[in-house]
Amino acid sequence: MKNTIALILAAGKGTRMKSKFPKVLHKVGGVPMVEQVLRAVKAAGTTRQIVVVGFGGEQVRDYLGERAETVVQQEQLGTGHAVLQAEPLLQGASGTLLVTCGDTPLVTTETFTALIDCHEKSGAAATVLTAHMPDPTGYGRVIRDDKGQVVKIVEQKDGTPEELAVDEVNAGIYCFDMPLLWDMLHNVTNDNAQGEYYLTDIIGMLVSSGRVVSAFAAPSYDETLGVNSRQQMAEAEQIMRRRKLDQLMADGVSIIDPNNTYVDTTVTIGRDTVLYPGTILEGQTVIGEDCHIGPYVRMTNVQMGDDDHVQFMYAHD
Repeated sequence: MKNTIALILAAGKGTRMKSKFPKVLHKVGGVPMVEQVLRAVKAAGTTRQIVVVGFGGEQVRDYLGERAETVVQQEQLGTGHAVLQAEPLLQGASGTLLVTCGDTPLVTTETFTALIDCHEKSGAAATVLTAHMPDPTGYGRVIRDDKGQVVKIVEQKDGTPEELAVDEVNAGIYCFDMPLLWDMLHNVTNDNAQGEYYLTDIIGMLVSSGRVVSAFAAPSYDETLGVNSRQQMAEAEQIMRRRKLDQLMADGVSIIDPNNTYVDTTVTIGRDTVLYPGTILEGQTVIGEDCHIGPYVRMTNVQMGDDDHVQFMYAHD
C-alpha cells in the first residue's frame, strides 16, 4: 500500500441537529461519530489522520487529544475549501489522500480498505466511493459516460432532471493523488447555487485534463448514510447496534430479542453468554462467558466474570 493519509471533514455546525454541541461529537453506537470514523480509517492502514474542525472546534480538539492532527476551517465555504485548509500540513507529501466525513460513522474499515486498494490498482488520479440509493434526493449524482467512466458529480441543487434521475450517488468519500490535488483545488470556483467551493468540481476538472477517475461502490448503501438530523442519527444508531449484535451472535453470544437489546460497539462479551430483553450494555463493559444478563439490566463500564447471572439491575463503573 502506498502512503495513505486520512483527512476527516468535521467542521460543519449541523444546524438541523438543533444542538449546542458539534455534530460530530454526538454518539452513534456509544461512540462519537468522529471517533467511529477515526477508528475505521486507522484500522484501514492510514499513516496519518487529520481532522478539519470548525464549529465547536475547541471541543472537538479537546476530545481528540493526541489521537489525530487538527486544522481549523474558520469559515464553512464548502468541501473544497475545507480540504484546502490541510494543504500547509501536507506540503511535500506524496501518495494518497483519503478524504472522508466526520458525520458518516457507518463506513466500515473493510470498505475504506477496498476503496484505497481500488484507487491504487486503477492508477486513477481520483477514486469516488459511490452507492446506489433507493431515494437519492439530496445527494450528489455520479454521472458516467457510455463506457461507464465517471465524468462528473452533480449536486442536487445544480442537476438537470435527467441527471437527478440517476440513483448512483456520491458518498462524499474520495481518494486523491497528492500533490496533484492541491493544483486542482486552487482552480475551483464557487460559481454554483450555494456559492461554495465544491470538492466534487475536481472530478470534472480531472476528466477534462485527460486523467482517469474511477469509482468504487460500497457493498451496501447503508454504510454511506450521513447524519444531519436527530432522525438520521437514530437510523444510524439502529444500523450500528444491529451490526454489533450480529457480530456478537456470530461469536457465540445468544440474544433472545435483538430488537429489544442495546449494546455499545465498545462492549466485550464472552461466548455462551445469554442476553435477555431489556438489556443495555454501555461504555467499556466486559462480560465473561456463560453469563445470563437480564431481563432489564443496564450496565455502564462494568467488568463481570464468568457464569454470573443478573437481572433487573443498574450498575456503573
